[in-house]
Amino acid sequence: MEQTREEFFHDFRQELLAGAHANGAFQLSEFMETVANELIETGFAEGFEFCHFRAQRGMRVDGYWFNDEGALDLFIADFDSRSELASLGKTEVDAAFKRVTNFFEASANKNLAGELEVTSPEYGLARQIGDRSDVISQINLVLFSERTLSEKIQVLQDTEVAGIPTTHQIWDLSRLHRQRSSRSHKEPLDLDFEQMFGRGIACLPAHLGTDAYQSYLMVMPAEVLGTLYEKFGARLLEQNVRTFLQARGNVNKGIRTTILNEPGMFFAYNNGITATAQNVETKITDSGLAITRVVDLQVVNGGQTTASLFHTRKRDKADLSQIFVQMKLSVIDSQQGETVVQRISEYANTQNRVNAADFFSNHPFHVRMEGFSRRIWAPAENGAQRETRWFYERARGQYADAQSKLTPAEQRRFKVEHPKPQMFTKTDLAKFENVWDDHPKWVNLGSQKNFAQYAARIGSEWEKSSDTFNEFYFKRAVARGLIFRSAERIVSAQPWYNGGYRANIVAYTLAVLGEITKSRKESIDFLVIWNAQRIDSVLESAIVTVSAVVGDDIIRPPQGISNISEWCKRDACWTRIQTRTEAIAKLMSSDFYDCLVPLDDQVATIRTAKQIQRVDDGIEAQRQVVAIPALEWARVHQLLLQKGLLMPKEAGVLKVAMQIPTKIPTEKQCIVLLDVLAKGKAEGLALIKDYGS
Repeated sequence: MEQTREEFFHDFRQELLAGAHANGAFQLSEFMETVANELIETGFAEGFEFCHFRAQRGMRVDGYWFNDEGALDLFIADFDSRSELASLGKTEVDAAFKRVTNFFEASANKNLAGELEVTSPEYGLARQIGDRSDVISQINLVLFSERTLSEKIQVLQDTEVAGIPTTHQIWDLSRLHRQRSSRSHKEPLDLDFEQMFGRGIACLPAHLGTDAYQSYLMVMPAEVLGTLYEKFGARLLEQNVRTFLQARGNVNKGIRTTILNEPGMFFAYNNGITATAQNVETKITDSGLAITRVVDLQVVNGGQTTASLFHTRKRDKADLSQIFVQMKLSVIDSQQGETVVQRISEYANTQNRVNAADFFSNHPFHVRMEGFSRRIWAPAENGAQRETRWFYERARGQYADAQSKLTPAEQRRFKVEHPKPQMFTKTDLAKFENVWDDHPKWVNLGSQKNFAQYAARIGSEWEKSSDTFNEFYFKRAVARGLIFRSAERIVSAQPWYNGGYRANIVAYTLAVLGEITKSRKESIDFLVIWNAQRIDSVLESAIVTVSAVVGDDIIRPPQGISNISEWCKRDACWTRIQTRTEAIAKLMSSDFYDCLVPLDDQVATIRTAKQIQRVDDGIEAQRQVVAIPALEWARVHQLLLQKGLLMPKEAGVLKVAMQIPTKIPTEKQCIVLLDVLAKGKAEGLALIKDYGS
């Protein structure tokens, strides 16, 4: 049963209170981070840096992000930890946008940075605005509100601030409620081509003979694609394609060269774009059928083409008027949405190996982590009477979906077994892991870019040895999450902490701890932390010691670098901190070193966990194979034999499978059989039903 707005407000407020307490954060920063993460997950924003500044002169800002397209997002909060749901009117909206506008203008034109403390986040932002004011091409003002927007406010007109085109967006409680409760968990794009470009886009129906879905072939003007990307950015790209671009950069040199030197050949040279939509509207024109409106357009292959068109037009002043791109558009309704769109994205991107490198939510790694999180009970903390679970959300919205059909009593039980502070996402996991694996810089680049790098790394490791990702890996990841979140709380409580750069300090603090332990060929005992479900006072003291040094280091960037957050994203920042690890190690207590375990012991634990995982994989493979009747295995054998795709070893194990249940294949044979089955499916073989589920 869907929540009312009032119920959502109550739950959201309790979530913020619990999160602020668990993370040692102020409620305002917890509110901003929570809403910003929603926007980042769905492509409305590329990233978020918390930066709270409020002045008597009518200026305020609560966060920002400079993106790669020359746009600046400035975030402002309407938040007072209200206990009752209230309405947000036009007067308050106008006042909020005026305050953040004043901050930008004072930074760009009145040297506001000169009046601020040089180690504060607001100084870094104001200085960066002043330095970059001539290259900022777009300002997006975004208001986050815990209230619900008055229905009298329908449209927010684009304006200019200091001569720069400026958009205004409001994320109020109602919009956040819609975002979370919608089936697709995101607010769809609604593109009216006639309104935006004065005409529809010519198309040719390509769904003849099927009622399952509609499909169209289109010739898209590059100007249209570039403008759509300029206006909507990452929202235009399906999530896995966003990840692909984060990992590889935005401009393809070959595409750029063709745009600049052979624009007339672009259509011939380029592979085109694959896209999906929830709905389209068409009409007959003098030149044939045209698509006039598209709801929830998502580029699932060709994201690099789309981004490169925009960037080349912007950076090189390229003329796109003579360039056209072929597009295949499939209309998939929201009921089928997530599963079908992911499959189209996966299959369309096969030639780029996006499925391995960019980590679709149904990648076996995520499925395995999800399985561990639903099966493994975390030990009860001291004094607690019952065990709990850590809920891994491999696909967006799973935590809420798991409760949506439960009775109130069942929901209460679910939340006791799966406390909200023990829910973690793919981007959380990437953050927990990368700081320990010598990649703190990636964590400082923001959740999406960090996840892209983690995805590429783990995708490659999975291909080499999937049994590396076992129960120990899961428990270690949770322990690292406990350390990460404890570090956030500890840093926030330090007397020297001024409210800025917590994410940067935490990332480098844990990376330094990793460096110190590795240099001694030792490790923190992650299983002890898993068993206790908390960190002890010795590790807390170590985090206090290291974070003080790290915090002092990062606020002193080299001459010429004004923004500390930007400094923390550079390799040079980590390199400089690494030179101090030997000195930091001497500050640590002997108790800290006494609690470490030899790396050899951990290697032995990992080796045992891999062996157990191999056994588990074999048992699971056997379960799936035996569930499929011998007749089906005979069909696989016949198909692959006819196509000449059967290897001698595969033919041998298939003959065993064709005797099920009289003869049962061994676990090793079953792993081979599942690979054979996948090969059969790739050749178009459809089983009568999915026996393996």
